[in-house]
Amino acid sequence: MASTDNPNLAAPSKPGLPPTVQVHLGRQLRAAYAPLETAATPEIFLALIEKLEAALAAQGKAVEPEFREGMLAALSSLRAFALSLTNNAARADDLVQDTILRAWQNQHRFQPGTNLNAWLFTILRNAFYSEQRKRMREVQDEDGSYAARLFTAPDQGHRLDVQDLRAGLAKLPPDQREALILVGAEGLSYEEVAGICGVAIGTIKSRVNRARNRLAELLGYSDDDLSGDRMMQSAMGEGV
Repeated sequence: MASTDNPNLAAPSKPGLPPTVQVHLGRQLRAAYAPLETAATPEIFLALIEKLEAALAAQGKAVEPEFREGMLAALSSLRAFALSLTNNAARADDLVQDTILRAWQNQHRFQPGTNLNAWLFTILRNAFYSEQRKRMREVQDEDGSYAARLFTAPDQGHRLDVQDLRAGLAKLPPDQREALILVGAEGLSYEEVAGICGVAIGTIKSRVNRARNRLAELLGYSDDDLSGDRMMQSAMGEGV
């Protein structure tokens, strides 16, 4: 998760969406996903990596330390992205485990010095859409309660309604939602997201802009609405 405002998300999109709204949406996305990205890594992921390491050791081999550490560091982000795609905690965990296995089996294809997170997001996204094509119907968290508990506002005193944000994101087309989350919440560049999604950079920019505008519309944001917001005033005081 990027610690500073992502310029990609704050870039002008279309007339009528004030910069303050764009910045506010970016902060909301990062705040909504922060609990997932900072949460303790589920033991099932760590146990799987230990088993894979043991299997390699039995063959007299070992994984590159940089690759292992990079994968461990990416697990929380992978889970957050998986949850945004599936909206189902159990499916998200299965998807991350599948990603770990595929990445481990294909680590020789990763080019050192490039963005490991982007490479892992690509694997996860491909696995998700491959699964989607095979599924006859979507199995959801029955009432969304478990997934909802994973998205908890870090400060209830702020005007940050995470449930409304989740509902708004759910109404976006999948291609727009994933582009917005990868750019706005994960802090990836347009170029990196274009590589993950296998489309042109201009297409990603268009998807992010359309998603951002639609989300602002769904949440009922306007410049006037935010002018007196304490969080927004604080943010603008930080030089945004």
